[in-house]
Amino acid sequence: MAAVHVTVWDDRDRAGGGRAPTASAPVPPAISAAPALFVHNIFTWGSDSTYGFAGQRPLADGRRLLMMDRRGYGDSPDTARSDFDVDAEDIVEVLGEGALAAGLDGAHLVGHGNGAVSALIAAARRPDLVRSLTLIQPSAFTAAAHHPVIADLLDRVRDGAPGIPDGVTPEQYLRASTEGLGMAMPEPTSRRLRAVATSMRERPIWEAEIPLEAVRGATLPILVICGTWECAPAAYREHVGLPLMAVAESLTDSLGGRLLRVPGYYPHTQEPAAVNAALREFWG
Repeated sequence: MAAVHVTVWDDRDRAGGGRAPTASAPVPPAISAAPALFVHNIFTWGSDSTYGFAGQRPLADGRRLLMMDRRGYGDSPDTARSDFDVDAEDIVEVLGEGALAAGLDGAHLVGHGNGAVSALIAAARRPDLVRSLTLIQPSAFTAAAHHPVIADLLDRVRDGAPGIPDGVTPEQYLRASTEGLGMAMPEPTSRRLRAVATSMRERPIWEAEIPLEAVRGATLPILVICGTWECAPAAYREHVGLPLMAVAESLTDSLGGRLLRVPGYYPHTQEPAAVNAALREFWG
């Protein structure tokens, strides 16, 4: 059994009128569809409606959705330090279990932000378990280090950009990361603050070595989804949006994927209908 918690959404019986297939009846294509595994970003968990994938619940009418909580988030166990390499191993384990339970070879893999980096690493390690790879605003900065915007960002962090000062609480950090950039702060529930505390001690994402050649060699179908960011608060767009857009464009080119631009800056939560439609088409 996987070391992390996975929320399972499966509404296929409800979508089919509440009747499950019988042994003598043919299995509809939707029932035999490959599952999809979603891996979240910071400050959140798999089924979260604020930053997670609650908006993707409608996709459960056609396949089983697996919403993984990374270690230290949601209902998964605590961790001293969240690490993208460890998350990648957890993803591989969940992929194997999910595909086995469905009686199918592999699952569709979706990752957002730092979760997309772990998804890339997992896909490179076990491409046989991955039907397709969707990257929503991936934080794979080292994979686009040649881009001037990313090069400047990496220079700043590697030269000792200020870290989180001692004594800063998760609630203070959440407020600075939202209201401090011109956005609304979500309610500081204990569940949210635990996620923020884990995010505060994540292994720096710029230490990730993105296995681009291995992913290219796996010839997986790849979809990259990125916001357009024109309506984002100016500071958030400058410090976060511009680098993420540069990474999305770079990964699309280097991996031979398809790039989908969605209005806003949190594609799957602000424009869930557009993202869900794209995922349905992409998965086939």
